[in-house]
Amino acid sequence: MTKNNMNLPTGDDPSIPNPFDLNRLRLSQDFALGLGVKKALLTVPVRKPSKEWWFQTHPDETYRIQTCVVDLKEDREIYLVDQSLWPELAGGESTFGPKALFTAMTRQGVLFLWPIRLPGPDGKLDDWNRSALEAADRSSGRWVRVVANMNLGAYDVYETAANWPAPEWPTEPLSDLLRVAFKDRLIDRLDHPVLKRLRGEQ
Repeated sequence: MTKNNMNLPTGDDPSIPNPFDLNRLRLSQDFALGLGVKKALLTVPVRKPSKEWWFQTHPDETYRIQTCVVDLKEDREIYLVDQSLWPELAGGESTFGPKALFTAMTRQGVLFLWPIRLPGPDGKLDDWNRSALEAADRSSGRWVRVVANMNLGAYDVYETAANWPAPEWPTEPLSDLLRVAFKDRLIDRLDHPVLKRLRGEQ
């Protein structure tokens, strides 16, 4: 036996920790948290939850907002619109309208903003968006899945009976989440490329 090997614990002596014990070497799920490492918030998708997701909406109402957007359904892109442009766009731009944005998180820790259309000036709202708003409220502090019911013309909401832990919500305020989510999708002038394209000017 070499001199180097003589000093290694063999695991036979229970008073000496085995340095090769797998439990001592395995990386834990909260490794970064234990080191005080904070994940940078670089991307916040703006989308409705997929039908297979279990998710919650943030229970704090300061993490939801009613605002106005331009919704390009074919491009699957939503643009936040500066308040100064609302009167100009409300009259004739069909892609412009009010939406509620809910901060939400999946069981896998993916943070996203869920946009849901709000009633227009006539107060009318279709069953899809009405049931989506009800689902967003119901998922506050609860793990749910939202699945489209084509026969009903609305969403079904499923709650889990499992006792899953609550999400690890970000500490950043909603304004910071909006800045990340809409960093390249803010319409703040009438000659914005998106509005020019919608007017047929380019």
